[in-house]
Amino acid sequence: MDTVLLLIRIIVIAALLGLTISFANKRLVKYFDGRPHLKFRRQLLQIAGFLLAILVVILFMPFDDVLRGQLLSLYGLIISATIALSSTTLVGNVMAGLMLKTIGTFRPGDYITVGDYFGRITEMDLMHTEIQTEERDLTTLPNMFLVTNPVRVMHKSGTVISVELSLGYDVPRIQIEELLTEAAAESGLESPYVQIRELGDFSVTYRVSGMLKEIKHLIDRRRELRAKTMDKLHAAGIEIVSPTFMNTRAFDKNSKFVGQVLAGDVEVSTGPSMDSLVFDKADKAESVSMLREKLSEAHARIKGCQDLISESSTSEQAKLAAESEKQGLEERVERLKALIDRKEAKIAEK
Repeated sequence: MDTVLLLIRIIVIAALLGLTISFANKRLVKYFDGRPHLKFRRQLLQIAGFLLAILVVILFMPFDDVLRGQLLSLYGLIISATIALSSTTLVGNVMAGLMLKTIGTFRPGDYITVGDYFGRITEMDLMHTEIQTEERDLTTLPNMFLVTNPVRVMHKSGTVISVELSLGYDVPRIQIEELLTEAAAESGLESPYVQIRELGDFSVTYRVSGMLKEIKHLIDRRRELRAKTMDKLHAAGIEIVSPTFMNTRAFDKNSKFVGQVLAGDVEVSTGPSMDSLVFDKADKAESVSMLREKLSEAHARIKGCQDLISESSTSEQAKLAAESEKQGLEERVERLKALIDRKEAKIAEK
């Protein structure tokens, strides 16, 4: 009889626990279904719920005290061992994801370079980070890879772009520096400068650089800088050829290998912006991220207005002003939420 009662109790507890877990998971999925930006939080809650369910089974199942103590010890040992081995297991990516989220060095829309990969972040998950490369492809990087490798994040206020090339010793350095500086300035770069990188056996290596404030036009400006550099040098009659060129092909000593340039200040036509085409998903992700920041600011200001209204020392005039501002902010919150939902729906379609 005791065995039957024990079995019934185990079945009832297991059934109640199963129904509770199923109901909680469905509610959780439904709540976060329209909030893809909170995917990270949903995954954390699911992991925490799974671990809590195991603990509840150990605590409430009709085990004797000795067996329950052994199970709790085993549970703690497994958790400790999992964390200890996280650097080489799947849990390592979870730990790395938590670390990246806590540090907050980068976010969706940022340009990053890690290892041989360069692109803009489109999504940051508990297990991985997705970037959109210059080929418009989406590349998934495990979070452990980002934690164990140096990550270079392009500064939002601007970055330095450059072009490096080798020219012969027969061309005056001052002339080259003037032409390269002009090319950088005409490409829309600020504070252009030229460096002499190397004095080789057959040629001098120059690098022209400049500050690009609008980093969203990175690809366009790189192309324009290269084109302007080539046009400026060719228009001045300066050859850009390999140092071994004369040793591999015979040519007349008066020949010059310079492409035809119609004018020294010819405009470089880039056509439609390549950056908007290549990094389309990253642009949308960054836009949503910025909208969410504005939404958080609006919520903070609404709370400030509520505190001001609830204070007894606040004058009636100030309360009326705060109430009016609060209403305007609440309307803005609704508009921002609708806009975020539309943008997230477009991202989900990709």
